[in-house]
Amino acid sequence: MPLRDVIAIGGSLGAVAALRRLCADLPSDLPAALFIVVHVGQHVSDLAGGLQSGSALPVISAQDGAQVEPGKIYIAPADRHLLLLDGTIRLGRGPRENMARPAVDPLFRSAAF
Repeated sequence: MPLRDVIAIGGSLGAVAALRRLCADLPSDLPAALFIVVHVGQHVSDLAGGLQSGSALPVISAQDGAQVEPGKIYIAPADRHLLLLDGTIRLGRGPRENMARPAVDPLFRSAAF
């Protein structure tokens, strides 16, 4: 999958309402994979389920080792950084960045390559 077909978004818990609207407004034939990191920390949440409501695209919690597929929305799970490496999803427990894990910075860095 070419890297230009990746969209990376990050936010804090206050961004959930905006993310819900964004996911609901995306077309069902979006030719890109969307990656979302929300600074939820260690707290287990059903962010994927909450964003799935009203979305025409599947919203799933990212799984380590999965291949990136266009037309899917991947959510960073609690307490794991979400990284993209050669078209593969990697989840890591690296150090917190800006006091957060998951943090958006590791996603942005990995998506830029």
